[in-house]
Amino acid sequence: MTDTEKPATTSAAPDAAPEAKPAIAEADVTKYKTASDIVHNVTQKLIELAVEGAKVIDLCVEGDKLLEQGTSAVYNKSVKGVKVPKGVAFPTSISVNNAVAHFSPIASDPQASQVLAKDDVVKIQLGAHIDGFASISAETIVVGADASNPVTGRRADVIKATYTAAEAAMRTVKVGNKNWSVTEIVGRSAGQWDCKPVEGMLSCQQTQNVIDGKKRIILNPSEAQKRDFEPATFAEGEVWGIDILVSSGEDGKARLEDTRTSIYQRDSTVTYQLKMKNSRAIFSEVQKKAGSFPFNIRVLEDEKRSRMGLQEAVQHSLVKPYEVLYTPSNTFVAGFHFTIALLPGGPSLISHPPIWYKPELLKTEKDVEDEELKTLLTRALRENKKTKKKAAKKAEGDTPAE
Repeated sequence: MTDTEKPATTSAAPDAAPEAKPAIAEADVTKYKTASDIVHNVTQKLIELAVEGAKVIDLCVEGDKLLEQGTSAVYNKSVKGVKVPKGVAFPTSISVNNAVAHFSPIASDPQASQVLAKDDVVKIQLGAHIDGFASISAETIVVGADASNPVTGRRADVIKATYTAAEAAMRTVKVGNKNWSVTEIVGRSAGQWDCKPVEGMLSCQQTQNVIDGKKRIILNPSEAQKRDFEPATFAEGEVWGIDILVSSGEDGKARLEDTRTSIYQRDSTVTYQLKMKNSRAIFSEVQKKAGSFPFNIRVLEDEKRSRMGLQEAVQHSLVKPYEVLYTPSNTFVAGFHFTIALLPGGPSLISHPPIWYKPELLKTEKDVEDEELKTLLTRALRENKKTKKKAAKKAEGDTPAE
C-alpha cells in the first residue's frame, strides 16, 4: 500500500460486514503476466543474438524494437473510448563483465562500437508494461558457453551465487517478513561463493505506473545507508521488482567511470518550472513518449539537443539518471531481476524463470554449506494449503495440556 492509499470506510450498519475488496485485481495480474510473456520472448531472442562479435548497441536497439512490437499486438480494444497505454517499462540494457547495469549506448557515444567477446559475462535487462502494470526481468549469460564448454572460475562462482541469492530472495519476500530479511539472505547466499552483493543496489515495490515505490530493499548497505534506510514489512496485494546484483569482488563497491548515461526517468513527485526553452521542449517530449517509465534518449528526436535539454531537468531532480557503475576491472557482476506479486493465495512469480541458466553450464568447486539456506531453497514458493493445515494440526497436537 502506498502512502496515498488508505483503507476504504463504509457507512454500513454495525451488523453488516463491509464487502472485502481484493488487494490486487485479477485483471491487473493478467496485465502484469501479459507484459512478462512479452519480456520473456524478447529476452529469448536477445540471448540467441548475443554471440561473439555482436554489437551491444544493436542488441539494445533490437530489444526495444521487439518490446514495442510485442506490446502493440495486445490490448488494442479501447476502454470507455480510451486506448490502453503500453510499451517499454525499462529500456534494453546489455551490461558486460564488471559493468553493473544500465549500459545502453546511443550512436554518438564513444562506447557505441563495443562488441561481445567469447567468455563475456553479459547481463540482459528489459521491461514492458500494459496499462502501467510493468514486468521487468534480467538474467546473466556467458558468451560461447555450453554444456561441452561450461563456465568456470570466478565467472561461474558469481553467476551461481547470484542465481542462488535470487532463489532465496523470492522465498523471503513473503507477507509479514521485513525488507532487511531479504538484504540478509542475499548477503549470506552470495557469501557461499565468496562473492558480495553490489553495494547500495535497490529493489522496489511497484504499483500502476510506478516501478520505484517508497517501500524498498537495499543490498550490501554502507553504515550510513543502514542508519538511514526505512524498514518495511511486505503486505498482501503488493508487487515487487527484485533486483539481485552480485560482484565477484571482495566488497561489492562500484563507482562511476566515463560511460555516458543514456537511460533516464521522470520523477512524478517533483515539480519545477524549467527556465530554458529547449529543456521545456525535451521534458514535454519525455512526458509524451515515456510517461513515468525509464527511457533511453535514443527515442527522443534529437540526441544532441536531448542531452542538453535533460541537464536542467536532472539538475532540478525532475528527471533522474540511471548511471552506469563499474566494479574493479578484474571482477565480474552477475544479475537476475524478477517481478513477484503477494497474492491472497501466496506469492506468485510474475516473471518467467531464467532462460539461459542451467546447472550443467556452470562448473564451480563451491556450493551452499549453510544448512538454513539449504532448507529455504528446497521450499516451494507458495505453500500447499493441505500441507500447511497438517502442520498446524500437528503443532496443536504436540502442544502439552495446561
